[in-house]
Amino acid sequence: MPLDTTTFRNVINGELTSTATTRHGVNPANKEPNPEVPVATQEDLDRAVKAARAAFKKWSKTTYEERRKAIFAYADTLEAHTDDLAALLTREQGKPLDQARQEVGMAIVWVRSLPTIEIPETVVSDKDDCKIVHRYTPLGVAGAIVPWNFPVVLALGKIIPAIYTGNSVIVKPSPFTPYCGLKIAELAIPHFPPGVFQALSGGDDLGPMLTDHPGIDKISFTGSTVTGRRVMASCAKTLKRVTLELGGNDAAIVCPDVDLDKIIPNLAVLSFLCSSQICMMVKRLYVHSSIYDAFLAKFTEVVKAFKIGEGTEDGAFIGPVQNGMQFEKAKELFSTIQSENLTAALGGQISESKGYFIPPTIIDNPPESSRVVQEEPFAPILPVLKWDDEDDVIARANASESGLGASVWTKDLEKGQRIADQLEAGNVWVNTHFEVSPFTPFGGHKSSGIGSEWGLPGLVSYCNSQSVWVKKA
Repeated sequence: MPLDTTTFRNVINGELTSTATTRHGVNPANKEPNPEVPVATQEDLDRAVKAARAAFKKWSKTTYEERRKAIFAYADTLEAHTDDLAALLTREQGKPLDQARQEVGMAIVWVRSLPTIEIPETVVSDKDDCKIVHRYTPLGVAGAIVPWNFPVVLALGKIIPAIYTGNSVIVKPSPFTPYCGLKIAELAIPHFPPGVFQALSGGDDLGPMLTDHPGIDKISFTGSTVTGRRVMASCAKTLKRVTLELGGNDAAIVCPDVDLDKIIPNLAVLSFLCSSQICMMVKRLYVHSSIYDAFLAKFTEVVKAFKIGEGTEDGAFIGPVQNGMQFEKAKELFSTIQSENLTAALGGQISESKGYFIPPTIIDNPPESSRVVQEEPFAPILPVLKWDDEDDVIARANASESGLGASVWTKDLEKGQRIADQLEAGNVWVNTHFEVSPFTPFGGHKSSGIGSEWGLPGLVSYCNSQSVWVKKA
């Protein structure tokens, strides 16, 4: 049965509910309005928290196997609606349809994989007089605050760890992309007890309501570093547990021994996928001076061939940026090309169109101090910079308050490992970038975040550590 993508409701205590006030997002490819969605109030949140706390009492007592069974059945339902969700994702987020299908497919892999990770219970000591066991117990109610760039996989990447570890969860989609978030919660209704998995659409005030609420025990937030600091400050009032996955300014270091024809197509995609609106895209590309000119010429030709267009157009690779706010930020950053006397090897100008389209832009060897190097653009503009000295390029790559991802590209794996070992980032790759797995912890260093998502560390971040001492005498 096709998914209804015309009507959208909050999910509270297993029921579809609306609100007196509604709002709507827009399709970023044409600025046309998407359907109305609820605007949750404090009262709506209070009802959801009350239901979540009641559900937690029973759900936390279920076994891991019982939770797995429910989650796997939910994954089957999601998979049955892959095409509907992908089309809805393109409509609300703007990414090309094939990239939307990849995101939904990736999310389903995460849903099926995360519950296969065993949560350990360790016997620390077992002697004649005393047994000591270390284990993990669920926290209670989790709040999942989801961004607009990957609203499906980043929602489910928070929801499933929370539910699998015995918690209930309330998901808050971004106001810019609420549609898929509400639908994945609606599809979950038959699979989980009321109150275990809820979703609230709202405005900018809903996030602070979640982080302030005394009935919520943990917040998992993905978004900007600026907002992440506010989230952490708010959570401190009630000593909530918090996981923050924040911005990045990923550096990629290209060594002189690489095969240009082999790596350039990969680097081009890894720099401009999703119109560069990914925290782990390559955002600073350091190329050895001995191959710089040849690299830049070939790289520019590959990027120039990327088709710009609405996500439903065949072959489109560069869709619009997601919203007007981001579009205006990008225009302001693009203005520095002229004000800072930078050289654009490709693009460099934003023309008005029916949507929030920005042509991919490559900046030729800008100063390290330029804004396009120092800031995370979250738009398709990439500085390509020369380097000669290994110690110097490592220092330049590390000279950022961000520390999310970084990569090294070389045929010499010993050299690649040596450079990788010195990079200050939570995720470091050699000869690739933006590789992720549900089994591998993902998180940032420095201002790119606190804690980890995914893998065993991500799962136990939804738990309390508990040591149990049993005296036998």
